[in-house]
Amino acid sequence: MSADSSIEWTEATWNPVTGCDRISEGCLNCYAQTLAKRLKAMGSAKYQVDGDPRTSGPGFGLTLHPDALQIPRRWRKPRTVFVNSMSDLFHARVPLDYVQQVFQVMADTPRHTYQVLTKRARRLARLAGRIDWPPNVWMGVSVENVDELHRVEDLRQVPAAVRFLSCEPLLGPLDGLSLDGIHWVIAGGESGPGFRPMDLTWATQLRDLCRRDQVPFFFKQVGGLTPKAGGRLLDGRVWNEYPRVLDTAR
Repeated sequence: MSADSSIEWTEATWNPVTGCDRISEGCLNCYAQTLAKRLKAMGSAKYQVDGDPRTSGPGFGLTLHPDALQIPRRWRKPRTVFVNSMSDLFHARVPLDYVQQVFQVMADTPRHTYQVLTKRARRLARLAGRIDWPPNVWMGVSVENVDELHRVEDLRQVPAAVRFLSCEPLLGPLDGLSLDGIHWVIAGGESGPGFRPMDLTWATQLRDLCRRDQVPFFFKQVGGLTPKAGGRLLDGRVWNEYPRVLDTAR
């Protein structure tokens, strides 16, 4: 379960887990759920488990894929890897020992940089002390509106080399956000059928906060019916900033 990625802030994806369910407003138009339904219809063996129809859907039942654990070991060229683009590693039904196995693979392949993103920040904080954190693992949480600012507080407790925020889809202003202990911020609007438009002021306020606190800012997209519909410009320019640890390697 891996592939080169079209996501602007990474290079490849690796999915030792697939499937998830909705827990907050940011999940409403989940791209991964839509893709999983399509892959199930195409007969993909990885997406034949259905989730709870109230919170997920066809092909999106949470499934562990131990056969995918060794994939990064076969990649000789260094890559930046988004872990579990089709799931959430800190979902309650992913056992701790399996999470530890994923982290062991990441530790054993220091040539790669791994980006792990979760909405289950409380479980992340609870498990952080039982996980070995190699320096090539970046840990992030999704923060789509002010209701989810508590996830940032949980992330601050995690001893990752890079702690980052994914504010996508950005559904409102993040008033009161503190970037203390945060090393990178990604922001972007929602895309796809039924997308909720983003007010560019929300993104510029976030960008200005990053500039004030000297935190790298990455603007992924304005959003629209397709990911490229609104383009990537914010105040007339593209924002492709990365944490300094990656800057030194590029």
